[in-house]
Amino acid sequence: MAKNLVLWVIIAVVLMTVFTNFSDQRFPQRLDYSQFIQEIETGVVKKVIIDGYVILGERDNGETFETIRPALQDPKLVDQLLSHNVVIEGRQPEKQSLWVQLLVACFPILLIVAIFMFFMRQMQGGGGGRGGPMTFGKSRARLLGEDQIKTTFSDVAGVEEAKDDLEEIVEFLKDPAKFQRLGGKIPRGVLMVGQPGTGKTLLAKAIAGEAKVPFFTISGSDFVEMFVGVGASRVRDMFDQAKKQAPCIIFIDEIDAVGRSRGAGLGGGHDEREQTLNQLLVEMDGFEANDGIIVIAATNRPDVLDSALLRPGRFDRQIVVPPPDIRGREQILKVHMRKVPLDDDVKPAVIARGTPGFSGADLANLVNEAALFAARVNKRLVSMYEFELAKDKILMGSERKSMVMSEKEKRNTAYHEAGHAIVGRLVPEHDPVYKVSIIPRGRALGVTQFLPEEDRYSLSKRALESQICSLFGGRIAEEMILGPDGVTTGASNDIQRATEMARNMVTKWGLSKKLGPLMYEDEEGEVFLGRSVTQRKNISGQTAKEIDEEVRTIIDRCYEIACRLLEENRDKLDMMADALMMYETLESSQIDEIMLGRKPKPPKHWGDDDSGEGGTTAIVDEKAKEQEVKEGSDANAKGKQDPLGPAISEH
Repeated sequence: MAKNLVLWVIIAVVLMTVFTNFSDQRFPQRLDYSQFIQEIETGVVKKVIIDGYVILGERDNGETFETIRPALQDPKLVDQLLSHNVVIEGRQPEKQSLWVQLLVACFPILLIVAIFMFFMRQMQGGGGGRGGPMTFGKSRARLLGEDQIKTTFSDVAGVEEAKDDLEEIVEFLKDPAKFQRLGGKIPRGVLMVGQPGTGKTLLAKAIAGEAKVPFFTISGSDFVEMFVGVGASRVRDMFDQAKKQAPCIIFIDEIDAVGRSRGAGLGGGHDEREQTLNQLLVEMDGFEANDGIIVIAATNRPDVLDSALLRPGRFDRQIVVPPPDIRGREQILKVHMRKVPLDDDVKPAVIARGTPGFSGADLANLVNEAALFAARVNKRLVSMYEFELAKDKILMGSERKSMVMSEKEKRNTAYHEAGHAIVGRLVPEHDPVYKVSIIPRGRALGVTQFLPEEDRYSLSKRALESQICSLFGGRIAEEMILGPDGVTTGASNDIQRATEMARNMVTKWGLSKKLGPLMYEDEEGEVFLGRSVTQRKNISGQTAKEIDEEVRTIIDRCYEIACRLLEENRDKLDMMADALMMYETLESSQIDEIMLGRKPKPPKHWGDDDSGEGGTTAIVDEKAKEQEVKEGSDANAKGKQDPLGPAISEH
């Protein structure tokens, strides 16, 4: 503020000084030529300066004047001035040089050319002093120095196998002779494949921080431009720059933007993206050797990449970056918890066990949400309670506090969610019930959440049928309370998921005795990914009818099992619905008490509304929880993880 004030004061002083100087100047008086002659005759004029047709004069009293000589010559003027003792001075007219005249003549043309070049630079993205109208074919890859990236392998957790493969490449760059003694060659390319959020780009940053060699980074979309041939030109320029910096690393993020299968799409027109891909293939493994250049690429769509790009000699290694297991989740949580002040009750191992299917990005978001919950209530430390709230928000969605439900709708939702929970507890090989809530979250009026106790990557036929039973538990509970005519539309998502699961059991997974282990449905392929335009039907009408009958048989059998379980446990269904009406959210320990025939205790934080998330979530003591589960193990077969993530039944 003071700096700006001083600047304005200086500007004001300068303007005042200039104005004063101009105001002090006395401009010459303008005279007619006849008056000028009269003043000469009277002897008032002391001095004149003749400058072409302009005559500047000075009187005896120091006053100045100016007059214009007429076009007609006045031969007596000089004699008249000399006879009255007037000092006469003359000025030679200034002549412009040839260069100045040429510049003045060419100025409009130069102005037009300058404007044209300016707009060309703007169109080509060359503003800010970068490039010009002919530089759009230059590479957009950014060269990162050793001091620009601080990320190292110590900042990456949960993907130990991928780290080992990449550490070997970094070691090769540092000491290539160690591998070359036995005839080993440096890999040309490394393709990192994994779901979104698993840490592919983070691994690339760690490589840049560890390798201590020049590191070029570019996105796949940066190769494509509005002009034909620009992508191929940028690929050539990028590798030319890399050869000058070898040994070095080139990292291409989202390579599927330029590496999709050639020949994809309808029609036979030339594709600019294919030309870019062809140039990339040649540069990676063509006639010219690119020793010392390692290309690292990342994608979450390896199925659409061209086969020529994936062959050995181009991308020699494909490193899968999977979602972390329970130990990896714990390590990732510890990395993200470094910058968060934690309470003593926070246990990363417990949080990791309750977050199956979470990626590294999901876990980072979990820690951030927990810190935000603690900040809302002005806490100095983040406790386990905030982590539970954050987990509920991520898995089940934010609470819709503004939504007002009638008592009838609320009770119907309570019975629906209680039906899911009870059937899920009683069927074999089902994931344990983690939480039941009738608080509207996201698009659901209520949520029943099942969490596995350990990581699992496949499901048995019994586990799949158990999931179908629990999906129908909500609809059956509604039918038991409201009658066949009172069933609502809340089970539409449950019916869709159950039907899809049963059809996959018959047509894809070979879990039907009647139809056997055969594939009855082709994988759907997109035309624009190089797949077939038409879909072939490999089954007859009779087989399709048998498939429908078998799907119906599975659904009917599971529906009947769920009905029998709820009828046998009608007292527990009523007790759980009443508890949901009172507490709105039930933890696993409260569900265990209900299944043992006991009235559930209120949750620890019941009635506290400081959390900003309803305040009905309780932190269950792990030892007490394990004891309760052990007592009720005869009523619930412990399940394992669905490979697609935690199961949530929504009303």
